Amino acid sequence: MTDPDVPPVRRRGRPSRSQTEAAGPATRDRILEAARAEFSERGYEKTSVRGIAKAAGVDAALVHHYFGTKEQVFEASIEVALAPALDAPAAIEDGPLDGVGERLTRFIFSVWENPATRTPLLAIVRSAVNNETAAAVFRRLIAVQLMRKIARRLDLPPEEAELRAELAAAQLVGTAMLRYVIKVEPLASADVERIVERVAPVVQGHLTGE
Repeated sequence: MTDPDVPPVRRRGRPSRSQTEAAGPATRDRILEAARAEFSERGYEKTSVRGIAKAAGVDAALVHHYFGTKEQVFEASIEVALAPALDAPAAIEDGPLDGVGERLTRFIFSVWENPATRTPLLAIVRSAVNNETAAAVFRRLIAVQLMRKIARRLDLPPEEAELRAELAAAQLVGTAMLRYVIKVEPLASADVERIVERVAPVVQGHLTGE
């Protein structure tokens, strides 16, 4: 016989019906915001679903309800953070290919120079460097949403076009890591226009050079 004074036991790992009914887009956005902050501060390894839930002021079961695993939460949070950089193909399409190196380089460094987008990018790169799961998510987003779009713009066989696009990305990501993550001098304090001036021809060479 059930005691009316004892609340029913809820299955572990599932949000209650009242929680899911009360939740909505605002709750999902709050979880994503908390996830970005946690990953930025702690990195992928030290961030937990429970910690994200606590920061968002929700039950951990709601995090699983919306996103699934920690890896899926990470992917969802960085996809939003990477959105400005993933719009880079538009910067390539607006003009002839002989100026694509400068347009792409200037666009990518404008994203890094903006404090609002630099903070989540730093969290992503740091997590990807230290954790293979995070690195796999980062590679998947970069490969599918950015580099393949760039490669399709090049008038080359698919394999060659993808290799060139990835080499261009390596040049940009590597320079950004040295400047913003590792902070190697004098690169870290150099004027960004000087960096664009030096890096853009190399990116152009990778994409369209003989």
